[in-house]
Amino acid sequence: MTTVPTLILACALQALATMTVLANDSMATLEAGGLVFTRSDEITMAKEDLYISPEKVQVKYLYRNTSDKPVSTIVAFPMPKIGGPIEIMSAVPDEQSDNFMDFSVVQDGKEIEPNLQQRVLVRGIDFTADVEEQEIPLQPLLKETTEALKTLEPDVIEDWLAKGLIADINYGTGGEASPEYVPVWELESIYWWETTFPAGADVEVEHRYRPSVGGSAGLVFMWDGKPSDAYAEYQERYCVDDNFLKAAIKLEKKQNPDAGIYYFEQWLSYILTTGNNWYGPIGDFRLTIDKLNPDSIVSFCGQGVKKTGPTTFEMRAKDFYPERDLNILLVVSNKVAMQDP
Repeated sequence: MTTVPTLILACALQALATMTVLANDSMATLEAGGLVFTRSDEITMAKEDLYISPEKVQVKYLYRNTSDKPVSTIVAFPMPKIGGPIEIMSAVPDEQSDNFMDFSVVQDGKEIEPNLQQRVLVRGIDFTADVEEQEIPLQPLLKETTEALKTLEPDVIEDWLAKGLIADINYGTGGEASPEYVPVWELESIYWWETTFPAGADVEVEHRYRPSVGGSAGLVFMWDGKPSDAYAEYQERYCVDDNFLKAAIKLEKKQNPDAGIYYFEQWLSYILTTGNNWYGPIGDFRLTIDKLNPDSIVSFCGQGVKKTGPTTFEMRAKDFYPERDLNILLVVSNKVAMQDP
């Protein structure tokens, strides 16, 4: 399926998205998506019902074993990588948890406690054993992790600085400030579990998590009523069009800094292409995007998008092969943002 610009529907289409390039005063989103598994020619995804809002992502699947024998496999949910160089910012729903996106999964009505695999990476090199040997938490954003670095011996600190695991945030600041070390490694996390699909039977799986919502302090794709240099990128990434631009221009005119009213961008992304890890197309695919507030506007790429409520938009497809991931752009006022739960 080739994606085309969605209808903006009276300056309504709204939601979220992801950016690979950070704008000034911006926070990037963490890309997350659906379940993946050891590929099989017997298991198909009969249905996928995907709901996305700035507050939650919920996906309901119906898998079908088309063979005459049980099929056992490992199902996994790759979490987005977090951490890395201190100058890179990402919007993390819960920095103080290993389950930083509050991921949960239910299969045939029963909650599953998945295994968690974590790896410490620097430029793709695995240093998990080094960090575990020193009994330092692997999650780099935890306060406990930074505190634990203070217990490292000088020779370990020297070694970790050379490997790029830590950095001294006081280095090069001048004066006589003592070194202050912070973790700068990336954490790769994967939730996984073993499951068996009975012969000729359907299995229902549901998972949900809190999305990473990034954004910018202002409007990046336009300035003073005209498209900016970034507009072409937004056309490609979010399928913004003239209708969306006109709606955004109207909002920009309502800005009143003296009264504390201004508009800014929010982004959210979802990795749709994980659906291609299952055998064949997705039989029945439904996407619902909920902007939560009717006063915001949104743009994203899709075909046959229909408005189904004051804040919701739906896209449906049969025998669906996702060819690109989903990126959603939301323009919202600071007043709306403060009202959201």
